[in-house]
Amino acid sequence: MSRGKASSALDLPRPDSLDAGKQQGAYEALRAAILNRQLPAGSRLPSTRSLAERWSVSRGTLEAAFDRLHSEGYVQRVAGSGTRVCAVIPEQFIAAPVATVTARRAVEPDRSSAGVQSHVPFVARRPDASLFDLKAWARCISRGLLAVGPGVLEANHPAGLPDLREQIADYLRSYRGMRCEADEVIITTGIRHALNLIAHTLINPGDTACVEDPGYAPARRLFNLAGAHIHAISVTAEGLDTAQLPTTARLAYVTPAHQAPLGMTLSVSRRLALLDWAARAEAWVVEDDYDSEYNYNTAPLAALKSLDNADRVIYCGSFNKNLFPGLRVGFMVVPKVLRRSLLRTLQLTGHSVGVTDQLGLVEFLRNGAFVRHLRASRQAYQARRDALLACLPGCPVSGEQGGLHFVLWLPAGTDETGFCERAAAVGLTLQALGKFCHGVALPPAVIIGYTALTLAQIRFHGRALFKMWEGACPRLQCVSQ
Repeated sequence: MSRGKASSALDLPRPDSLDAGKQQGAYEALRAAILNRQLPAGSRLPSTRSLAERWSVSRGTLEAAFDRLHSEGYVQRVAGSGTRVCAVIPEQFIAAPVATVTARRAVEPDRSSAGVQSHVPFVARRPDASLFDLKAWARCISRGLLAVGPGVLEANHPAGLPDLREQIADYLRSYRGMRCEADEVIITTGIRHALNLIAHTLINPGDTACVEDPGYAPARRLFNLAGAHIHAISVTAEGLDTAQLPTTARLAYVTPAHQAPLGMTLSVSRRLALLDWAARAEAWVVEDDYDSEYNYNTAPLAALKSLDNADRVIYCGSFNKNLFPGLRVGFMVVPKVLRRSLLRTLQLTGHSVGVTDQLGLVEFLRNGAFVRHLRASRQAYQARRDALLACLPGCPVSGEQGGLHFVLWLPAGTDETGFCERAAAVGLTLQALGKFCHGVALPPAVIIGYTALTLAQIRFHGRALFKMWEGACPRLQCVSQ
């Protein structure tokens, strides 16, 4: 036998499934051998010639089966090196976890904090933790701990470590156009923590809190739990409709950089109108800047807070949205008049961030690792977005210019709930746009998260999503008939 043409040491028996259908049977037999590790990761498959002789099928049948395994990410075919099993078993890396229908239906943004999950198509509206440099993070934590004495570990820092607050203020001045100082920054565990502090500090029972409609459901619920009357404001192509803001409201919550969930950017004229309303009504504006770092077409607008001459905006940011979800470190930039009362609420709850993560972030920001990570992850997410859009030719989408998700609009008359249930049957977990609406009625659509998915997942499940959308389109159905 010639060098380089040796077949696999595994003697794969002829499968019974070949009798039912040779090409499908060969595919299923090889796929099963990979999944049960009879063909382990990195192992070489027999050549199609030798396997054709062993299984008594044509070589063309096996070539078709090998091509299908390659297209679905099970194997790699390299000229001169043969066909080898990929390092990661696709079902663990591509397919959504096998779960009951009840478990899939539980993935809803307004029912559970676990609604958004990594690696689950297409609710993966999270940063991809695999892009995060753990070794660099470990070095930052180590350097941070070694650089401080026991006094830092023993001291109480209710607003957060002074060095971290200074690094955050410097980043916001450089990259978000804000004029802020370290004493305006308060460290939190994330945006929900910030919203909870704001709700329990500023809202009295019966106060009016304005929210976007559709919008971020946890914000609405947190304000409601604090006793607020929720006033939903509809969203147009320019963002929040500021003409609907009542002068009696206590605060307004907005996501101006990439509206959650529709994805548009709040226009400059609307931003100025919102700030003018806040000054006239002596109300507060809560700016949730959850994914502004990810803009793929143009540079993002500066933060709303950068225009805040009257000091009426409470800015909320989070490292959980751009580093990794388990970090649990966020921050607020607060008006000076509110700092003492917000800190009092923070100390009362005792819900503060551990000093170790804060020290690590100080080093991560100081040495430029944070900006480098943003640059690399932005490129990766843009490639994933582009790959997914390529799987959806002709499908109407919006909000795709930035952020961690976009909206896929369904054919007119499509039942959102039924579409999501059919998607669950083929391994796709979708969130209906209607779940984000409070009172407004919008055309049918679903939210598509893609950042915590691999390119293999996106291509595999993107094709399935397109087939579903195509099947729901009456015009295309008539053409096919």
